[in-house]
Amino acid sequence: MLPVVRLNGAIGLASPLRPGLTLSSCANNLEKAFRYDGAPAVAIVVNSPGGSPVQARLIYQRIRQLADEHKKQVLVFVEDVAASGGYMIALAGDEIICDPSSIVGSIGVISAGFGFVDLLERLGVERRVHTSGTRKGILDPFQPENPDDVTHLETLQQEIHEVFIEMVRARRGDVLNDDPDLYSGLFWVGETARSLGLVDDLGDLRSFARARFGEKVRLVLIGGERSFFPRRAGVGIALDQGLNTNGLARDMVAALEERSLWARYGL
Repeated sequence: MLPVVRLNGAIGLASPLRPGLTLSSCANNLEKAFRYDGAPAVAIVVNSPGGSPVQARLIYQRIRQLADEHKKQVLVFVEDVAASGGYMIALAGDEIICDPSSIVGSIGVISAGFGFVDLLERLGVERRVHTSGTRKGILDPFQPENPDDVTHLETLQQEIHEVFIEMVRARRGDVLNDDPDLYSGLFWVGETARSLGLVDDLGDLRSFARARFGEKVRLVLIGGERSFFPRRAGVGIALDQGLNTNGLARDMVAALEERSLWARYGL
């Protein structure tokens, strides 16, 4: 018997109808998987374009804590993509296996947004912002970009990037290739990812499990897929009382942000 946990979707992005991949959303399934007596290992299937570095690291840490506590090997299987925060989670695996066409890597940090400096004036709207700190409104998309604000953001990104790099070196240092682009934010597919040391092998969950544990190994999916409407009763009440436009707007924004993450990798 091989317990399997699927970690799918953008990390941390959430709205009323689209729960993101967070520690709280997967902790229960991880606990159940590692408690399976007699299981030779736990399989984690990762399919994520990234997202919150905090949630990615928290999920990574919980997997490693459970692996140490229960003395279980962790096998990570990459589906379409394990990039950025998705790859950070994949680092929890004692072995990482991907498909020849899987996208892997993107070891970097990104922050993206829009500037609407002239939009309000054109619309005839006056914006009023009051702060109690001189830098409280930094990176305001409705104000001209301040070079000092950008420098501060880049400093934060560099710190997060260094944490990510240290995680990669700690988990993969003995097999990593010394390629200068490894930590540049680039990403690769199967065979190249293996040659760089980002993954250990190419294959799929079922075939790998049978080769490793025998033809009779039984895969047990823990938790299953989440419903698009996680709480049907609550959603039904909201619809009966009329559309919650604020919630729907947040859901649309979250969907667009998630879509943009997947689109970076042509998915």
